[in-house]
Amino acid sequence: MSSTSVAGPATATAERPVFAEETLARVRARRRRAAGAAARTAIQAVLIVVWCLLPFYWMIVTAFRDPQYTYDPTPWPTHVTLGNFASAFDTSYGNYLGRALGNSFFICVVVTVIALVLGISGSYALARLDFPGKGLVMGFILGASMFPGVAILTPLFGLFSQLHWSGQYQALIIPYIAGALPLTVYTLNSFFREMPWELEEAARIDGCTSAQAFRIVILPLAAPAVFTTAILAFIASWNEYLLASVLSSDQTQTVTVAIANFAGTTPHVEPYTIIMAAGVVVTIPLIILVLIFQRRIVAGLTAGGVKG
Repeated sequence: MSSTSVAGPATATAERPVFAEETLARVRARRRRAAGAAARTAIQAVLIVVWCLLPFYWMIVTAFRDPQYTYDPTPWPTHVTLGNFASAFDTSYGNYLGRALGNSFFICVVVTVIALVLGISGSYALARLDFPGKGLVMGFILGASMFPGVAILTPLFGLFSQLHWSGQYQALIIPYIAGALPLTVYTLNSFFREMPWELEEAARIDGCTSAQAFRIVILPLAAPAVFTTAILAFIASWNEYLLASVLSSDQTQTVTVAIANFAGTTPHVEPYTIIMAAGVVVTIPLIILVLIFQRRIVAGLTAGGVKG
């Protein structure tokens, strides 16, 4: 009896260190797996960033290369020059980059403003009002955005030729608005759907009409989403090439068409360095736009992600 009572505590005491060591081993293994997963995630993120930034880096490097060393395989320019940027704006070579920048800025601003005015009202109506065929309307809007540009290019060219609009600003503005509206409606519709109804009800109790409640209460709260949508619509219009290459003229061509039509100083030689310099100049406004409104972009992208 006494031997049994003595052996019990000794066995328990011997098992405790073993249990503690097993628990510690599990914790260490879990930490190693977590550290390995974090390292793999970091490596993947770095590879994605490098993959996305490498073309832009090569564009910058080529923009500073001397045209005589265009095919230099080194990852940095060995013969640095700023002459490519001057040549990009030199009209004597047929490069009208300055005029194209003004055309693109004007067209994109007009398209963005009109798309926002129409898109805000349309997305708010689809999100807040209950009427027959609402789902069909939304499906029609999303379906319209799926048509490829090449499918509507010929009908648009024929229509604008009959209206004598070919080569004028409205020949680009109207199709660009049609392309930006589905993006605007779809993006803002999800935000308005998640906004609580109590905000409007409180405004109406205070004496506001439906229009006043929307203008005073709802629209300021939707500012982050509106800014994000505006930037997305602006960038999409800025980068469009197919329609602009056919529907524009020498006076209304955008930057994408102007860069594609660049001519070099040497006949039958593609001016790669000048084209890359123009690409850098064209990309700078977009980068500045994103940097200025980056906080609103992040807020707009995360807005509506959580209910309440």
